[in-house]
Amino acid sequence: MKRGEIWWASLEEPRGSEPGYKRPVVIISSDAFNQSRIQTVIVAVVTSNLRLANAPGNISLAKRDSDLSKESVINVSQILTIDKSFLMEKVGRLPDKKISALDEGLKLSLSIF
Repeated sequence: MKRGEIWWASLEEPRGSEPGYKRPVVIISSDAFNQSRIQTVIVAVVTSNLRLANAPGNISLAKRDSDLSKESVINVSQILTIDKSFLMEKVGRLPDKKISALDEGLKLSLSIF
């Protein structure tokens, strides 16, 4: 698994506004961590709720950008650390341009300048 890849993840039952169940996620942790013995990975949730595309830092994804069946949005306000065993199936990889946009969205979300 590598940074920028989109995977189907099996998340737990959601509480409140947490994401849950089976859903796509994009790996945002560095490849150094992803290839290490650490058994967790940091991901951002991908949603088909296109209204979230207007939220600060979120990234719109056309079907061709994600290899998903629907247009989607990377929600940079929903970042999770999950066990690698929750990752079920690799979907694809973001184009470099979208990874750069994701980096900018994460900087905004986390106030990293």
